[in-house]
Amino acid sequence: MTLDLLPIGQRAQITAVDWSCMAEEEAQRLRAMGIDVGARVAISHRGVLGGRDPLAVMVGRMAVALRRAHAVAMQVEPA
Repeated sequence: MTLDLLPIGQRAQITAVDWSCMAEEEAQRLRAMGIDVGARVAISHRGVLGGRDPLAVMVGRMAVALRRAHAVAMQVEPA
């Protein structure tokens, strides 16, 4: 399943990321925040407008706002 489909509050581990669907600067920024293969994540909130953007993703104890388009590029497995 992709990260954007993960139910709120369910923990998961990122198993694959399609970095080619984002700009190099965005990919570097996400990696610097610890969002990469092996990271344990959970969705804490979804936006309420239109495409439900942005997603609030917990990476460890840090909350990160993530575009839904980026979350679609991340495969996760429930942990």
